[in-house]
Amino acid sequence: MNIEQGSLINSNSITFECETGNYHTFCPISCVAWLYQKIEDSFFLVIGTKTCGYFLQNALGVMIFAEPRYAMAELEEADISAHLNDYMELKRLCTLIKKDRNPSVIFWIGTCTTEIIKMDLEGIAPKLENELGVPIIVARANGLDYAFTQGEDTVLAALAQTFGKKSTTSDNVTKSENTPNLVIFGSVPNSVVYELGNELKTYGIEVKGWLPAKRYTEFPILNEKDFVCGVNPYLSRTATTLMRRRKCQLIGSPFPIGPDGTRAWIEKICSVFNKPTPGLNDREEKAWKNLESYLKLLRGKSVFFMGDNLLEISLARFFIKCGMSVYEIGIPYLDKRYQGGELDLLEKTCKEMGTFLPVIVEKPDNYNQLNRIKDLHPDLVITGMAHANPLEARGINTKWSVEFTFSQIHGFTNAKNILELISKPLQRQTTFKELGWKNYHTLV
Repeated sequence: MNIEQGSLINSNSITFECETGNYHTFCPISCVAWLYQKIEDSFFLVIGTKTCGYFLQNALGVMIFAEPRYAMAELEEADISAHLNDYMELKRLCTLIKKDRNPSVIFWIGTCTTEIIKMDLEGIAPKLENELGVPIIVARANGLDYAFTQGEDTVLAALAQTFGKKSTTSDNVTKSENTPNLVIFGSVPNSVVYELGNELKTYGIEVKGWLPAKRYTEFPILNEKDFVCGVNPYLSRTATTLMRRRKCQLIGSPFPIGPDGTRAWIEKICSVFNKPTPGLNDREEKAWKNLESYLKLLRGKSVFFMGDNLLEISLARFFIKCGMSVYEIGIPYLDKRYQGGELDLLEKTCKEMGTFLPVIVEKPDNYNQLNRIKDLHPDLVITGMAHANPLEARGINTKWSVEFTFSQIHGFTNAKNILELISKPLQRQTTFKELGWKNYHTLV
C-alpha cells in the first residue's frame, strides 16, 4: 500500500487499511510489571520456560533479592514430556507461595508453552483453590496476542468472570435494581484513580469501585445492569466479558487521555446518569492553558505512528487537537466497537482543527511503513524499541511507544506528561540545528 502525502490531505473520511505485518511488540506477560504493583495483596506465578524468565528479569529490572510478588514456574523437559504431574508441581509451588507471602489471590499467567502442550490450568486451579483456600485466577497472557498491553486485558477479563459476585441480601439486590452502580476498569496509578474519581464526584457521580482495585479484598460487588466504563483503549476483551458474562452495561466513550478526551469521558458518563456538567468546559480550557508552553513547539509538526501498544488512536486524536498533523496511525489490532467513541472524536477533532483525517493501518507491515516514512518526512515517529535506533540513524526523530504505557497519561493534569515525552526529541533536533551540528542524515 503506497500512500501519497497529497492523498492524505484530500481525504474526507477516516481510511482503514489492513496489512499483514508481523507483531513487533513485547510479550504480553510483561503486564506482570505493573499489575503486581497495582494489586498489592496479589502474587503472580508465570508458568513458562527459561526464555520467559529471562524476559521478565530484563523487562522488569527487579533483582531476585528484592523479593517481588511474582515468580517463574519454569517448565522443564519432564514437564513438557508429561513425566511430572502438573497438579502436584503447581500445588508444591503454591503451597510455598502461601506460606511465604500469604497473598489474597494468586494469578497463574499462562505462556505460549502452556498453550502448545495443552496444560489444563483452568481444570487444575479450582481443585487447588479449594485445597489451599486461596483464590487462583488463570490468565493466558501469552505471545499469541497482538500487543503486549493485551496481557492486562487478559488478566482483567479473567478477573471480571470471578470477582464481586452479586450479593444475595435483599438490601443489596434492591439497591442494585433501583440505582445501577458505576465500576471503572483499567489499571492506572492510585493518584489517577483519585483524580478521575474526584472529577466525577464533582458532578454527583460516585464510583463504586475499580477493576483492578488496590487490593483484591477491596474489589467491588458487581451486579447485573451496573454501568462499566474503561480508561484504556486495549481492554476490549474485558469489556466484552463484563457485558456478556456479568450482564453489565458498557458506557462507550473516548478515553480520558488529554484534556479533550478527559472532558468527553466525563461528559459521556454524566449523560448516562443524567447529571449536568457545569464548569467542565472551563476545566478543559484551563488544562489547555497550562499546556501552552508545549503547544508552541508542537503546532505545525507532523507525527507518524508505527503501532505498538494500542494507545495510538487516543494519542493521535490528542496530538491533532494540539495542532499537529498525523500522517498514519499504525495499530496492531483495532476493535471498532470498543474504540467507536474514540474514532468518532478523532473525526470530529480533525474537522474542528481543519486538518486531514489520518490513515489507520491495522497490522502494519514495517517495511512498507519505512517507505512511507521516507516519502512523508514526519517530524516525529512513535515506534517500538526495535525500530527506534535504525530510524534515529537516518535522521528521523523517534519516541518509544512503551514510554506512554508506563507513564501517567490519564486525566487533565497528566496531559503535560504526554507532551513532555514527545517534546524532548523535537527540542533535541532544534538544539542540534541551532548549534550547527549536521550529524543527521536523510533517509535512504
